[in-house]
Amino acid sequence: MNLINNLEWSAEIINRSGKEKVANEIAAKVKDGDVLGVGSGSTSYLALLAIAEKVKAEKLNIKAIPTSLEITMFCSKLGIPVTSLMEHTPDWLFDGADEVDPNKSLIKGRGGAMFKEKMLMRSSPRNYIIVDESKVLDKLGTNFPVPIEVFPQALLLVENGLKKLDATEIKLRPAKGKDGPVITENGNLVIDCKFGEIGEGLEKEIKSITGVIESGLFMGYDLEILMAANS
Repeated sequence: MNLINNLEWSAEIINRSGKEKVANEIAAKVKDGDVLGVGSGSTSYLALLAIAEKVKAEKLNIKAIPTSLEITMFCSKLGIPVTSLMEHTPDWLFDGADEVDPNKSLIKGRGGAMFKEKMLMRSSPRNYIIVDESKVLDKLGTNFPVPIEVFPQALLLVENGLKKLDATEIKLRPAKGKDGPVITENGNLVIDCKFGEIGEGLEKEIKSITGVIESGLFMGYDLEILMAANS
């Protein structure tokens, strides 16, 4: 278990103090018996740390449904039992986002886990999204492209479909820790795609392209946005 016990977050956490304050707010919501949907990324990691402290102090019995292998490993390190959507439905979920607009629409997926994140969000009656001020924008797509998970053999088919949706830039996401492209936990590729305008129907239009597994557009979801003040 040394590899798990020695596991640390792999990158610098920006605005850590602000995110830790909101992480404590998330931990305060945890009750005995809860099944939690746990999103991916540094924000979810910090919330998980705070939850683990509360679970230990109050001897709570909870379960987590993680959205990524990385978060699954941290649950193991922290002693939080893991389950799945095949066994349980989450009571509530917490996650981060790359961008959020005034309508509470999101861009997510820099970690490549948008498929599992969206499944959990659809399954959960309450969803808390933690962001800092830099993520709150008037217009989606201002700072980040839309991530799209694609079945590998459908790459060119999807590219042609995205061009028909007036995509202004279509790029295959390269990996940083290996040669070649990013491979998701589902064995698929990730395309990062920019659009001049992101209309209300774009999420469904992207999903309708054969070969698209899921997109990082989250539109029309019932969310509560929690702000992590910039330090």
